[in-house]
Formats: sequence, C-alpha cells, structure tokens
Amino acid sequence: MRKLTYYVATTLDGFVADPAGGFDFFPVEGDHMGYLLREFPETFPVHTRGPLGIEGPPKHFDAVVMGRRTWEPARAAGLTSAYPHLRQYVFTTTMTQAPDETVTLVATDPLEYVRDLKRQEGLGIWLCGGGSLAGALLPEIDELVLKVNPIVVGDGIPLFRRGFEPHRFTRLETKTFDSGVTVCRFASGVSFGRP
Repeated sequence: MRKLTYYVATTLDGFVADPAGGFDFFPVEGDHMGYLLREFPETFPVHTRGPLGIEGPPKHFDAVVMGRRTWEPARAAGLTSAYPHLRQYVFTTTMTQAPDETVTLVATDPLEYVRDLKRQEGLGIWLCGGGSLAGALLPEIDELVLKVNPIVVGDGIPLFRRGFEPHRFTRLETKTFDSGVTVCRFASGVSFGRP
C-alpha cells in the first residue's frame, strides 16, 4: 500500500502559511536547500526545476494532494499546473473545472478519496497542504516530514485544523542545518482514542 506523507514547511509556532495563505516568509536559501533538492526533488514546482537542475524520475512521490487554498498562489502566479511531473489532486467544493488537464479537481470526501489512492499502485502520495485538508486526512497520514523554520508568526494557517484528537507519532530522523531549519521525520502511531 502507498504511503501518505505530509511534507510541509512550518514555523516554530505551528503555522504553514500566513492568514491569507501566503508562505513567502519561509527562507529559500541556506544549507538545508541542498538536502531538500537531493532528498525531495519532486516537491519543487515546475518553474524552478530547470534553473535548479532537477531532472529524472520522482524519488518518493508520484502524486500530490492539496487543498484549493494551497494551490491558489501558484495559479495566481500563472502556473495552472505547478507539478506536471506528478499526478495532482486539488480538493475543492468551489471549483468545477480545472484550468489544466494535469490537475484533477476532487469534490468528494478527502479521506475516502485518499484511501482509494493509497490502494492503487505507485510511489508515495505527497500531502502538500493545507491545514484543513491535513486535519481531514490525519487518520491516513503515514509519515510527517516537517521543515521546521526558526520563525514565529503568531497567526496563520495551522499545521492541522481539526478538533482535539491527539495522535501519536514516532520520531524517525532529525537533521539540523546552519540555516536554523530542522527537518524532522515522524512515522504515524495510533490516536489516543483508538484501540
């Protein structure tokens, strides 16, 4: 079965974007970037792949799922398909037609849809964001890869938006960089409310 990995940048206080959904306050320079390029090359959008010298097949993921608000910044910048090298699924109830044939709009239950994706053949599935979709998909997240940035913002879109329901994760790996960014990998455990 395929794994669902929530791979995302976060602040020290647990926000993945500003209140409007922007994330340009996260640093894109520093020694952590070389690691991310080598380890997660498929997570870089199409307009950066050529300049960064990224080529070849995906390493971890062949599909990406995201909420509409996560997709909007790329679309507003004129990228109707930010990840054409991946199968892209955008969860939205407000859009009915995708502006690009490489993007699939999904209006059904995210949890059931992703469970079906996980049963299909292929590499892993990257959960790109945002907080509401991550909250809905929490029971199906197999791994967290958090790029923890040395920033506190005080408000914004949280890592997870969900009612109080603790889930345990086991730390697999932590890499710390001179840039101040720490990349932490966790494997899913069991929610405290489950047998």
